[in-house]
Amino acid sequence: MIGILIALLSGALMSVQGVFNTGVTKNTSLWVSNCWVQITAFLVCLIGWFITGRQSFSGLFAMDQKYMLCGGVLGAFITLTVIQSMSQLGPARAVMLIVVSQLLVAYIIELFGMFGVEKVGFDWRKVIGMGLAIAGIIIFKWK
Repeated sequence: MIGILIALLSGALMSVQGVFNTGVTKNTSLWVSNCWVQITAFLVCLIGWFITGRQSFSGLFAMDQKYMLCGGVLGAFITLTVIQSMSQLGPARAVMLIVVSQLLVAYIIELFGMFGVEKVGFDWRKVIGMGLAIAGIIIFKWK
């Protein structure tokens, strides 16, 4: 149950953050806004690290799959694309497309067992669910 609540909070925070970042971009630029987001996120993470026990960073260098260290790079492009999509489509449409894209890619990752994720079998119900989500976007966008 706690996982569901955390996921719902994550989605809500992402939507609010996208609106905030888009507003900052209107007064600065796409890259200035993105830098601000990443710098403030870094500061919050650093404070959290100081408060929660200061585990060593050496584990980063011991990782077998070095590509996993690219999460921050992806985060910068996530911020960039969320800002652009929200400014061009509006928050509701952008988030709907973002969520459907997340679902599709997450299912493909699970289906093929990519990046060390446990492989799952093909399930028509998931494909139908994805189709319903896409139909929902079409209905929502319909004027």
